[in-house]
Amino acid sequence: MHDGISDPSGQLVWARSEGLTAYDSALEAMRERVSAIRDGTQGERVWLVEHPPTFTAGTSARAADLFNPQGFATFEAGRGGQWTYHGPGQRVAYVMLDLTRPHGAVPARDVRAYVDGLERWMIAALAHFGVTGLIRPGRVGVWVVDPRTGAEAKIGAIGVRITRWVSWHGISLNVAPELSHFGGIVPCGITEFGVTSLAALGVQADMAAVDDALQASWAQIFS
Repeated sequence: MHDGISDPSGQLVWARSEGLTAYDSALEAMRERVSAIRDGTQGERVWLVEHPPTFTAGTSARAADLFNPQGFATFEAGRGGQWTYHGPGQRVAYVMLDLTRPHGAVPARDVRAYVDGLERWMIAALAHFGVTGLIRPGRVGVWVVDPRTGAEAKIGAIGVRITRWVSWHGISLNVAPELSHFGGIVPCGITEFGVTSLAALGVQADMAAVDDALQASWAQIFS
């Protein structure tokens, strides 16, 4: 894992783990960090990871929405939302913030504003690659219009948990995952729309470039 202080306040650490991080290990690491943030013994963190092929169930997940023909690992995530896929080629950013204080345009103790901030953060990062991200009422996450088909598809998902006003879990942005793997679930409970990625849109961006865009866009929303 590589850590570096990036926020001018000195309160936020950005961390990036190389390779694939097991989902259960990530859950345990987040629990420990959230507890330390509450106790004031460690600072806030944005943790960038990739997972092996994994399906995670939010608190609203329905058993009927899991098919999993390839037998990928499944976990109860404890976050909000429904079923989500994580896998190689997808950047997951776990965001652990003390929401008792404001963060840029996001006021203190306002979960809706925090989720809106996560959406706008992804949209700002996508703009670095000439991709227009969209927010759609009733559909949490970030959407794009495929210029080749005119169809809308989801490129970024959000699932959060707030424990005593410390956030954890976060976002997942599809860079170049195997999109067929999403067929093992009904992603986020939505059947009318598909999923896409930067690669599927013809954008050749590696994970380092996406990380740079996420870090550069952070200050527009949260600092």
